Formats: sequence, C-alpha cells, structure tokens
Amino acid sequence: MRRSNRGFGVWFGAMRPRTLPAAVAPVLVGSSLAWANYAFDATAAGVCLLFALLIQIGTNFANDYYDAIKGADTSDRVGPVRAVAAGLIKAETMHRAMYLVLAVAFTLGLALIFWGGPWLLIIGVASVLCAIAYTGGPYPLGYNGLGDVFVFIFFGLVAVGTTFYVQAGYVSGESLAWSVPIGLLAANILVVNNYRDMDTDRVAGKRTLVVRWGRGFARLQFNVSLLIALLLPVYFAVRTGNFWLLLPSILGLMAYGQSRRLQNSKTPSELIELLGDSGKLLALYALLLSVGLIISRA
Repeated sequence: MRRSNRGFGVWFGAMRPRTLPAAVAPVLVGSSLAWANYAFDATAAGVCLLFALLIQIGTNFANDYYDAIKGADTSDRVGPVRAVAAGLIKAETMHRAMYLVLAVAFTLGLALIFWGGPWLLIIGVASVLCAIAYTGGPYPLGYNGLGDVFVFIFFGLVAVGTTFYVQAGYVSGESLAWSVPIGLLAANILVVNNYRDMDTDRVAGKRTLVVRWGRGFARLQFNVSLLIALLLPVYFAVRTGNFWLLLPSILGLMAYGQSRRLQNSKTPSELIELLGDSGKLLALYALLLSVGLIISRA
C-alpha cells in the first residue's frame, strides 16, 4: 500500500498541479460567457475541461521527459522534484505516459466536432503537436523564447474562444477580449517559473525570454500583464455600464503583492511559493470574472 501511495504521489507531482489552473480558467470563462449569452451546454463544457486538463498534463509530462534528457533539470535546479531527472520515473515510462495522455486528450477532443464541426480537428492536432513541441522536437518552443507566446495563445485565445464557440456556435469579440487577461495571467505562471530557473536554463541552453533579455524584462512583462488584467474589467464595466465586471479588479492588492515579491526575490527558492500563488491569482480572477458575467446576465 505504501508503495502504491508513493507511486501515485510521484505521478501526481509530475502532473504539476500548480499549473492546472491554466487549463481550468479559460474553460470556466468561456463557459460563463456562453451562459451569459444563453448558450451554455454542460456536456460540451465538460468535454472542453477534460480536454484542456489532459493537454496540460500531457504537456507537463513532455516537459519532465525532454528537460531531463536535455539536461535542463539538474541537481542544481531549485523547485519541485522532476520525476525523470530524479530517477523516480524511467524516461521511457514517462515518454509512453506522455503519448498516452495526449492520445486520450485527442480522442476525447474529437467529440467536440459534434458541437463545433470538423474544423475543430485542426485545434486538436495543433494542441497535441504544440504540447510536444513546447520542449521537444527540432525547434522546442520553450527553449527558443516562444513559451510565453504559446501559453498566451493556447491558454488564452484558443481555450476561451473554442470553449465559447462549441457552446454558442460562433466566436464573439467579447470572448476574444476576455481571453486576453486569462492568457496573460497564465503566461505569468511561466514567467515566475523561468525567472526562478534562469541560471540553470542558461547553462542547459534553454533560451527563455528571461535568459535572453534579463530579469528586468521579466519583471516588466509580469507587471504589464497584471496591469492589463486588472484594467480590462474597469474598461468593460465603464463601457457597458455593467459594474459586476469589476469583480476581478478586487484582486489588485494580491497582484501588487506578487509584483513586489518578484521584485524583491534574491534566491530561486523564494519563488517556489510565488509560482503556486500566480496560479491561484489566475484561478481567482477567472472565478470572479465568471461570477460577474453570470450575475450580470441573470
């Protein structure tokens, strides 16, 4: 029993639960927008959620595998244990698990064609390929400074827009607009991660944005993303007269605190907790925005 529990704990850790809000948040917002437009479909929303979670987990398994075999995860790295690098899971086992999870995600995603049509096959294929290409393949996105762009597009524009589309049957400007803060806050999780791992990433040849342009740029990116996410609700509330949309802006103090913690951090270990808190900020933002959208159209 102890061995079984330990095995589950290792695999659960490899899923990187602190990153999972990046998968849940866009589906929550997209579904709340569908509700607000009288188009909510619980089954479609559920399939979108499972697809997003599996893609995120598959991406994390791919990261664990490829970072280990490329030497990015070493004993010098600070942060949660990486299963393959630590010898807790064999590389070939993680490789198979990555493909298994992504295959299940793709198969599940095929069901979305029922709601959205065959063109969604493109989204499914692109999601699976990018999950692998983030750290694998001939031009890994995360190793060439494109990880932030990938996260913003897929966990913002694509995830929110697609979730809304499969329920409402169309893509609205509103859904694309609200995908922006979700994508930016999801990318901020990656900013903190890469800020923490800057030194070991540089040694491993992983050219993240913070490695390319320095910590000052990373702090600017983090703060601008927070500012945009907090100001967009104000803009839409004033523009529409719907002041329920201001709910996410109450997270201003929490966002400011995270900005100061990033600014004042001296060692990588100080950023471990901030990484999880960045995910919490995204989750709370999505929850408050969803509440505002639902109440305002009730």
